[in-house]
Amino acid sequence: MLVLVVYLVLIIVALRRAGTHLEGLAGGLQKIQDDTGPLGEKVGVINGALVKLHGGLSSVDSHLVAIAKVLKLA
Repeated sequence: MLVLVVYLVLIIVALRRAGTHLEGLAGGLQKIQDDTGPLGEKVGVINGALVKLHGGLSSVDSHLVAIAKVLKLA
């Protein structure tokens, strides 16, 4: 009987520790959500800029490939 009581007490202690850790985790996740919330509004702008950058870099790449062919480097 005493062994059962000891195990139950140890389980209670472990569950309380787990609860404390879960509270900390939930608080951290909430902080991440709060800190990254404003990014949602900017993603469209960032994506548009990256699309333009991709277009420019693709153009530079094709020009460099053409130059390499003329110089017989490729």
